[in-house]
Amino acid sequence: MKKLWKLLLPALLLLLIPFQSAEAASGNEVVDYSKKFIGVPYSFGGTSPSGFDCSGYLSYVYSHFGISLPRMSSQQATVGTTVSKAELQPGDMVFFADTYKAGVSHAGIYIGNNSFISATSSSGVKIDSMSNVYWSPKFAYGKRLSQVANGLFSDLPTSHPAYEAVELLNSKNIINGFDNGEFKPDGLVTRGQASAIVNRILKVSTSSTKSFPDVGTGSTFAKDIAAMKETGIIQGFPDGSFRPGDSLTRAQMAVILDRAFKTENKVGVTKASNVYLDVAPTSWAADAISALYYLDKTTMFKTDYFRAGFNATRAEFSAAVYNSKF
Repeated sequence: MKKLWKLLLPALLLLLIPFQSAEAASGNEVVDYSKKFIGVPYSFGGTSPSGFDCSGYLSYVYSHFGISLPRMSSQQATVGTTVSKAELQPGDMVFFADTYKAGVSHAGIYIGNNSFISATSSSGVKIDSMSNVYWSPKFAYGKRLSQVANGLFSDLPTSHPAYEAVELLNSKNIINGFDNGEFKPDGLVTRGQASAIVNRILKVSTSSTKSFPDVGTGSTFAKDIAAMKETGIIQGFPDGSFRPGDSLTRAQMAVILDRAFKTENKVGVTKASNVYLDVAPTSWAADAISALYYLDKTTMFKTDYFRAGFNATRAEFSAAVYNSKF
């Protein structure tokens, strides 16, 4: 019996140890690690820092983050989610076809700025441009691994023009993502949400949460909506309602942020300085809209058309708040 207990004890102890799932590596972490091997010579069949071939190099780099890949590049190309060249993010795998043989025959790691790193037969591990005259026509597709995270949110790559804005606002708890790890950049912003986001910056306190007949005093954004009403930043409709669940148009967004952060004063905007082809200088929101153009640090509003009547997305609102306040 004692002998049997000795055999069972290790297994029982393993069951008692809590399982810990590995956190996803960031794309930038993968890139930083991959660069440690620049200059390592090429070795056909090589899988170590003494010498790599292209697929051996990928296997070695990703294994550092607990990610197991098939041995051959043609097999590695079957793993993950396919992405186009325009969708590539740092840490994605990139595959090339018809190099020394037909079909997928070379693999690398996208490092950003239209560049990738790989183990080449001519120069060992090195960085090349995706626009290289040799590699560009041979690019097949990219592959994204679920174990590699890129940026704060799974659906907001670091290459997104609003990324820096979202990153800052998120760090200050002004705007947050969702429980599933997404930001939903194309989701729409409601009037209630806009009230909360603006008030998280202004921190206007009110003695009462009573504001509009369609906003319950115990509702999620009651205090923020009351603060916006008191300051005149977000007003109600002629029928006395606030409509907290209604989407916010881009024109309304511009005017609200001007009232909150005095954007027109920051750039000295006049109606004569209107910059968008679809916004008349006489428009009720012309000055506030023009201010967003001049304050823009994200490129989100450096366009010919503003689309004032379109509903504002979460990414657009984040960028506009960032430009207006920070």
